[in-house]
Amino acid sequence: MSDKIDPSRRGFLGTAAMTLAAAQLGMIGSARAQSSPEKGVNLPAIKPGTNTSFGALKQINAGPLNVGYAEAGPANGPVVMLLHGWPYDIYSYVDVAPLLASAGYRVIIPYLRGHGTTRFLSDATMRNGQQAAVAVDIIALMDALKIDKATVAGYDWGARTACILAALWPERCNGLVSVSGYLITNLELTQLPLPPKAEYAWWYQYYFATEHGEVGYAKYKDDFAKLIWQIASPKWAFDDATFNRTAAAFNNPDYVAIVIHNYRWRQSLAQGEPQYDALEKRLNAAPDIGVPTITLEGDVNGAPHPDPASYAKKFSGKYSHKLVRGAGHNLPQEAPRAFAEAVIEVAG
Repeated sequence: MSDKIDPSRRGFLGTAAMTLAAAQLGMIGSARAQSSPEKGVNLPAIKPGTNTSFGALKQINAGPLNVGYAEAGPANGPVVMLLHGWPYDIYSYVDVAPLLASAGYRVIIPYLRGHGTTRFLSDATMRNGQQAAVAVDIIALMDALKIDKATVAGYDWGARTACILAALWPERCNGLVSVSGYLITNLELTQLPLPPKAEYAWWYQYYFATEHGEVGYAKYKDDFAKLIWQIASPKWAFDDATFNRTAAAFNNPDYVAIVIHNYRWRQSLAQGEPQYDALEKRLNAAPDIGVPTITLEGDVNGAPHPDPASYAKKFSGKYSHKLVRGAGHNLPQEAPRAFAEAVIEVAG
């Protein structure tokens, strides 16, 4: 889930951020107040959960992975790369993809490493969940698909990855849509303590730090995910079929290893790989993002997330922030039209 929540450690607020964001209604827009996409595309109203499947998934070798991905829209359309979070999968975009496809975009939605049909090509490759590795995966995927530039968009792990792409490879990014804003992890700052209430919100990171937690997560990964969904999106009335479609992605043989390593690495309890050291050094410097950006936040996001005022200055190019009413942490699945409109606007 999203990182960076306290000003003393990460320049962000803790679990009170949702309340603070809601208090800023006079300064930031809502889903109802959003203007039409700049390209003049009027997207149809859509009820979340309208779509339940993609076309046939595709597979391609990219870097150390054989990546599984969904694709929609015209092959010659401007590319949008949609990146999912944890504990979720590509079905977060099952309603967003047809909206963007109808507007003429080529939409690529990959399973991140350790999820769904994405597999490591070698048993010898470290099951590494650090942020730079996940971002390099997407660059490798773009290269494999011969995609020069894309608009990148995501939430949770996907937002962090999209932010990294925009920060380190701006020449590959037409624009950025990031739920919960600037989420690049600084390992040095994550070592500083938070107030108790904020630390409480990160309970699962401490659980994952233990051997007991790793064993327990492997045994109860579906129950764990459902609990996180309920906490993070308290007004999202997802049904069993919706959950089960995504839970299938957790059966990947590397899923538990990637999740555990990701959170242990973020707590400096696990090492990354040396080939990513130079990238992580650049990320620890909190680089500004200069590509056109829209950040989104749901006004009922129950997961830890930063106050928009704390990260606005990190976006040095054309930038706006929008509050989406009624949406929680999994914003694209809960408010697909608002998310798709943001993508079209920033791509334009």
